[in-house]
Amino acid sequence: MDFMSTVKGSLLEGFYPAGWDFAKIDACCSNPAEEITKRQDFWHKDFEPIPCKDVTEFNMMMGHEIANEIKKARDDGKKLILILPAGPMGMYRWATYFLNEWDVDCSHVYGFNMDEWSDGDGNTLDSSNPGSFTFAMTDAFYGKLNKGVPVSQRNFATKENLPTYPEKIAKLKAEGARMITTFGIGRMCHIAFWEPQFAGEFASAEEWKKQTHRIGAMLHPLTIEQNAITSFKSRTTLVPCRANTIGPGIFLQSDKIIGGCDGALSRGMQWQGMSLWMTLRYGPDMWVTSSYMPTIAGRLFFLEELAGPLVAECN
Repeated sequence: MDFMSTVKGSLLEGFYPAGWDFAKIDACCSNPAEEITKRQDFWHKDFEPIPCKDVTEFNMMMGHEIANEIKKARDDGKKLILILPAGPMGMYRWATYFLNEWDVDCSHVYGFNMDEWSDGDGNTLDSSNPGSFTFAMTDAFYGKLNKGVPVSQRNFATKENLPTYPEKIAKLKAEGARMITTFGIGRMCHIAFWEPQFAGEFASAEEWKKQTHRIGAMLHPLTIEQNAITSFKSRTTLVPCRANTIGPGIFLQSDKIIGGCDGALSRGMQWQGMSLWMTLRYGPDMWVTSSYMPTIAGRLFFLEELAGPLVAECN
């Protein structure tokens, strides 16, 4: 019995993105765990997936990667455009630790938060709200640096500021700035909150790739549930159903990426294995946003257990 034969006539019909090829997804997820780092033809020659044994190793290695890129840009006398997520978060403790130990002045960094919770009109949570990404980033990253990023160079995805991202980034790039996107991969393979169902609005991948941002984007139900589990102690009623987000017109400009997948829970349960395999094996497709990330130079850190094998198991 295949998955699609059970979908027809069920509540799941029309629930998943119309462009998803489930036979292809199943093939992605059926590979042996030890082959997850096997190089694919569509990967950038300088893209590399990095397995981590546990969350401690994951946070430290990803944090070191971020800190090292900030230090290299400082040493090279270059400005650095840093696209930043509010999940995963553990790497920021290590990034700030290394930067402070190395006594790095971060005044050359221009931070752009990739998204923020909002209502349908793009109004965001107050920055003092612990659930806001502005609060989270100030608390975990900006506020922990001894020689920090100037406040004027910290950009958050409010409805007023997000539309200015493309112009600000273009100006910095014209001045020789390097651009790095740091990210996690969503359950629905989103990058930032650029959801897969958005692809249905565009006639071609080329048109899709030009989209720089969206205000009050409607989130997929599984994205909402993912965040209920990971950020709101299972309390779905606290999770906003919309967000302001950057789009592929921004993150596909990256000179390098630093990605992370740490979506393991406990007792063998996890939520991110399928998303990881789809990212690494599906091939570039606008219906699977994260599938474009291996086409860019950089590293994707992941917990080894997410590689699977992804088979049925009662827990």
